[in-house]
Amino acid sequence: MATYKSLKGQPIQVLTADPPAPLEGQVWVVDNPGASSVMKGYRLAAGAWASGGNLNTARQSGAGLGIQTASLFVAGETGSILGIVENYNGTSWTEVGDINTARKANAASGTTAAGLTFGGASGPPAAEQAQTEVWNGSGWTEVNDLNTGRADLEGAGTSTAALAFGGVLGAGESATNESWNGTSWTELNDLNTARNNGAGGGISTSAIFVGGLTTAPLAITETWNGTSWTEVGDLNSARSQTGGTAESSTNSIIFGGRTPPGADVAITESWNGTSWTEVADLATARDQFQGSGASSSSALAFGGSTPPFSNSTEEFTRALGTVSFDID
Repeated sequence: MATYKSLKGQPIQVLTADPPAPLEGQVWVVDNPGASSVMKGYRLAAGAWASGGNLNTARQSGAGLGIQTASLFVAGETGSILGIVENYNGTSWTEVGDINTARKANAASGTTAAGLTFGGASGPPAAEQAQTEVWNGSGWTEVNDLNTGRADLEGAGTSTAALAFGGVLGAGESATNESWNGTSWTELNDLNTARNNGAGGGISTSAIFVGGLTTAPLAITETWNGTSWTEVGDLNSARSQTGGTAESSTNSIIFGGRTPPGADVAITESWNGTSWTEVADLATARDQFQGSGASSSSALAFGGSTPPFSNSTEEFTRALGTVSFDID
């Protein structure tokens, strides 16, 4: 059997007690003379969801952007397609300036001070849109359209360097991938699998697209390196109409959604760049909702369908902590 030193290049520290300020990934053994010694490490715990402030308008199928303590929920629908925008400050939601074109099934990127929303469907009758609007912290301005209008797409990046990928156009799924440079959209290499209603995030040079829908919910994961998409490890639970967020292609979290044969789930999975691991479930199973956050250890879930339309918000926090390991 290989030793820890041969695998990691360093011996395990043998201590009389846990170190006062361990670092993530640190491993040590607490020596216990006359009894069993314990090998320990410092890593992310499973995490937990907690209730946040309710939305002012319960709705589904809008777009989310920002971080856990500063997010926007842009547009969406109840029985009608809406242009409502709400701002979350870590405690409560406040309605701010509406977008110019009411829509649902749109995507978004950026922050509460500088955001972007694009695509979606407006109506009635509902029709796919290519419109792009930029947010400056107080109002929305229409800018250059997507090259390919579509709904139920995903986004990643900032207000000046974004990606728009996947979605639905007419009766079929789209694999289209476009890049925004702050002025205009440019078509880049497509997704490997055309699909809609998944979860995406990251930055314009390091993004991820998870799950989604063709004729049935999918477990597919693809990552973007700035040039092309690569299929990587599947989700443990295939699903669509889910929430999620990502810091990059190696740090992401996905939660909730709909699995075959059409049941809403509360399952949460975390991505480390190699594989997906199930962590703490949402308190409320739902679909067609939004997510925001900066990483797999800090996320926000809001709105959606439970059914009916939901106004609930949940906050996910996954702290570092000390864990014990089997030495065998």
